[in-house]
Amino acid sequence: MTLSSMVVSRDWQEVSVLECILGSLHMDVAVESEPQRALERITKSKIDALIVDCDLNGTGQFFRELRQGAPRVSTVPLVIMGCPQGRPDMDSTGAMFAFEKPISVEQAVRTLSAARNMILDGRLRYHRAGVDVAVTLKGRRQKHSGAQLINLSQGGVQVRVDKGFDVSDLSRASFALPGTDCEVKADVEVAWSDQRGNVGIRFVKIAEPMQNTLRVWLAQQYFAN
Repeated sequence: MTLSSMVVSRDWQEVSVLECILGSLHMDVAVESEPQRALERITKSKIDALIVDCDLNGTGQFFRELRQGAPRVSTVPLVIMGCPQGRPDMDSTGAMFAFEKPISVEQAVRTLSAARNMILDGRLRYHRAGVDVAVTLKGRRQKHSGAQLINLSQGGVQVRVDKGFDVSDLSRASFALPGTDCEVKADVEVAWSDQRGNVGIRFVKIAEPMQNTLRVWLAQQYFAN
C-alpha cells in the first residue's frame, strides 16, 4: 500500500529532489504552491505526511490554521524545511521533523524515512488482519478449549469460542501464524465478549522475538492488500 504526501512549496528545484526521495520511499506526492489551497486540499483528502517550505509567504497563518483545524489534519506528521535563519521554532509550528535548504539528500532521506516509519507504526499498531486458523485457549484452572481465530493485530485477537468455555477464566492463548514456522503464545486477558461466542482478547505478555515476527507478518499482510 502506497502512502501519500504533500509538499507545499514554490521552490521547484527543491520540490523535484523531494519528489525523487518520496518516490523511493513508496510515497505518492502532491505539490501545492499556495498554503491556503494546500489547507483546503488536506481537509478534503487523506494525506499521510506534509512537507512545508517555511520560506513560502503565508506559511505562518497556514501553521496556525493547521493547529486549530480539522481533526483529520492533527495526526499528519509535519516536516518543515527552510533556511536556518528563517525557519520558525518547531514548537510554534507543531512540526515533528525538520531539514534545511538547500536540501541535503542524505539528511532529507533520513528525515523523511523517520516520518514514514512513524506513519507505518501508527497504522500497523491498529491494523487487523483477517485470519481463519484454530487457536488454543487455556484457563487459569488449566482447562483447555479450542476456538477459531477471526482477526489478529499487534495488541490481540478476536476469536469465536466453543460453547461452555468460561472466558472470565482465560489466561493463555496460542496459535500458528499462517505461512510461518512461528507459534504465537501469549498471556492474555479478555477485553470484551458477546452472546454469540465472539471474544476480544488482549495480549498481556508475549516474548519479544515472537512480537517482532508478528509485527513483520502483519506488515506483510497490510501491504499485500
